[in-house]
Amino acid sequence: MADAPDGIEIAVDDPRRDDVCGLLERHQTFANAQSPPEHCHTLDLEGLLDPSVTFVSARRAGALVGVGAIKELDRTHGELKSMHTADGARGQGVGRAIVDHLLELARARGYRRVSLETGTGEAFAPAQALYRRTGFAGCEPFGEYTSNAYSFCMTRTLN
Repeated sequence: MADAPDGIEIAVDDPRRDDVCGLLERHQTFANAQSPPEHCHTLDLEGLLDPSVTFVSARRAGALVGVGAIKELDRTHGELKSMHTADGARGQGVGRAIVDHLLELARARGYRRVSLETGTGEAFAPAQALYRRTGFAGCEPFGEYTSNAYSFCMTRTLN
């Protein structure tokens, strides 16, 4: 388990836990409200339980404040997935702590690159800003993503 600033503890977790399911449902609802279904790339429970995915939660004093995951695309490339911070914990460094934790995990696995897909609307501006602050830059679509009005792909190399 990694300790993050402000008493946030980040650790591998089970996405089937009740409080986690609730936050993942809010994540899915948010994505569906911003983009048409064919451009919502959130992972469902089965996707989060896939062996290629490592799912983590962030907790403060035991209370769930955020979630995130990293999916192995190949031996050198990972993808951030299912990043979501609870409404009451936004602006407190939770998202940054989760991204930093997942990037550390990627480095430990020997990944040379980590990428992600996020939305393009105003509702996604805070997420894009977070990713830019953590070293990500816009890139061409990767994997099965396509160029479209709803998806924005980002990537960064790891040292």
